[in-house]
Amino acid sequence: MKIALIGYGKMGKIIEKVALSRGHDVVCRIDIDNQNDFESDAFKSADVAIEFTAPTAAINNYRRAWKAGVAVVSGTTGWTSQLPEIKDEIAKNGYTLFWSSNFSLGVNLFFELNKHLAKLMNQFPAYNVTMKEVHHIHKLDAPSGTALTLVDGIISNLDRKDKWTLGTTATPNEIAIEALREGEVAGIHTVRYESDADSIEITHSAKNREGFALGSVIAAEFVCGKKGFLTMNDLLKF
Repeated sequence: MKIALIGYGKMGKIIEKVALSRGHDVVCRIDIDNQNDFESDAFKSADVAIEFTAPTAAINNYRRAWKAGVAVVSGTTGWTSQLPEIKDEIAKNGYTLFWSSNFSLGVNLFFELNKHLAKLMNQFPAYNVTMKEVHHIHKLDAPSGTALTLVDGIISNLDRKDKWTLGTTATPNEIAIEALREGEVAGIHTVRYESDADSIEITHSAKNREGFALGSVIAAEFVCGKKGFLTMNDLLKF
């Protein structure tokens, strides 16, 4: 499979290493200083582009890749307020976008555990739920996309919560999300249910970025020949 990389920082270089180890060819690497390569023959020859950049750049990157006839796998977060518009664009034009807030297999198992726990907690209103996430200092969006996926999973399954707020205090119907940026932390997410009697916590801690990179390459393998908006649920079939 021929892969193009959009974003060639730390994450892009790890993805390249994983892709090569799985027998794929990296035919183009696009970063800030070579944006014209979206129009290059090398980029157009790719079966799929894997995109990890910044929230402000992501949608333009998708559109430039689609214009070149290249499917996209993306892990960029912080832009999803425009997701309905992008889904419509994909459906109307037959484009392909596989997007995930987190490509780690462990995190996606954690997403399912989080939803199940929220369903159970519907029976126990004495427990209030909060969230804490910690990432490296280079991460631009807060809360993280992973935290927002987790909070959506809670709100969809816990009747007493219908919105979130950034910080440590919240109204009874809100979920407080504390977002910290420290050092080179790959990602720690904790969901905490607390009552006057006790507390219950579930936590996912990423040890490094290799798990995210591997998941994105597996998604690229999965997406070949497919159309539409795809997610990890399509890949993992939970």
